[in-house]
Amino acid sequence: MKSLLTSWPLWALLSAGFAALTAIFAKVGVENVNSDFATFIRTIVILLAAAMMVSISGSWQAPSSVSSRSWLFLVLSGLATGASWICYFRALKLGDAARVAPIDKLSVVFVAVFAVLFLGERLTLPNWLGVVMIAGGAVLVAYRA
Repeated sequence: MKSLLTSWPLWALLSAGFAALTAIFAKVGVENVNSDFATFIRTIVILLAAAMMVSISGSWQAPSSVSSRSWLFLVLSGLATGASWICYFRALKLGDAARVAPIDKLSVVFVAVFAVLFLGERLTLPNWLGVVMIAGGAVLVAYRA
């Protein structure tokens, strides 16, 4: 039996919970701050937290041990993350957290489509139905009559 700490669903649920807190904390945090500067502050905090985690877990590795392909895609991932955060904080500055966050979570739909198109992953009919329902739910939650 898998240990709870090595269970991906646990970590995915924790990620979702922390993402929800991120939206709430960020909405309050950007109230009287430029959204780009708020993203900068958040990035510094994340950098420090990640450095602490690598240090505590002893998972540092020599940068030269990382393949050039991994470097390329990690840098691209970092750039995409930065762009996402900048857009997310700008959206939170301008809109309601309860409407911005569901639209942001359309990333789940995009991941499913991109995973099929670019990674060759396969989704079953029930999986696609879930993707459509997520998309519809996000739009309905964000909709303002």
